[in-house]
Amino acid sequence: MDIERIADELYRLRPSEFVAARDTYVAEAREAKATATAKAIAAMRRPTLAAWAANLLARERHEEAARFLALGETLREAHRTLDARQLRAASGQRHKLVTTLARKAAVLARDAGQPVSDTVLHEVEQILQTALARPDVAAQWAKGRLVTVPDAAVDFDIITPAAVPSRPAPAEPAPHRKMQKHDEQRNRHELERARGQVQDAADEAHRRERELGEAQDAQRKSDENAQRAAERVRRLEHELREAQRARAETAAVAEEAGAAVTTARRTLRDARQAAEAASRTLAHLEQQE
Repeated sequence: MDIERIADELYRLRPSEFVAARDTYVAEAREAKATATAKAIAAMRRPTLAAWAANLLARERHEEAARFLALGETLREAHRTLDARQLRAASGQRHKLVTTLARKAAVLARDAGQPVSDTVLHEVEQILQTALARPDVAAQWAKGRLVTVPDAAVDFDIITPAAVPSRPAPAEPAPHRKMQKHDEQRNRHELERARGQVQDAADEAHRRERELGEAQDAQRKSDENAQRAAERVRRLEHELREAQRARAETAAVAEEAGAAVTTARRTLRDARQAAEAASRTLAHLEQQE
């Protein structure tokens, strides 16, 4: 069994169809004694609706997805090098492109028979924003294998073109060298100060990101607990209906048995009365002899 082919097939399905199809493949792998394959397939998680819609966009709009991924590489490089020119060029495209692609994902989802809400649309936008900042998320999205909405890359928005100091001006003629040196020192100082501010902001963002991650983990656990509780309620409701049906059937059988007992008692009484009458008749005849 080709795991990659199976994964592609499963992650193309709507989330509501995922679990049943996955479990069918797991059963087939176990029947074929392919234990490792069965475990690998069983480990595949059902995608959220937002992740599925984003995956659908990556699969159905290859060229646009490739351009978007290239933009992410440009932005990440600009952030690493504090290149204001690249930041201005890439940031100008970023928000508009994210919004446009998220809407296209919503249209594709609707055409596939699975409309999405505004909340899900915002989650798709978060996925795309994070794919620009994080290569690991970009790689999963490009393969159409995202499972959930990744944590937002909060610090990616901190460095903006306005936060990057301008580069030193070209060399001036000899009379202005002293002023140039002073300007260069001032620019270096401003650059170091800007980098320090960026680092402080990034540290704070990372703290907030951890808090956000913990809150999202707690929310996911709550959702899982709620889902398990709902499944248990459905199972218990089913068992209750079965018990009520069995009780009704037992009551009907008991009623029939009661009626049969009443009839048998009546028949027995009639038989005894007939026997007593026959005994009296016999006694009377014997006395006449």
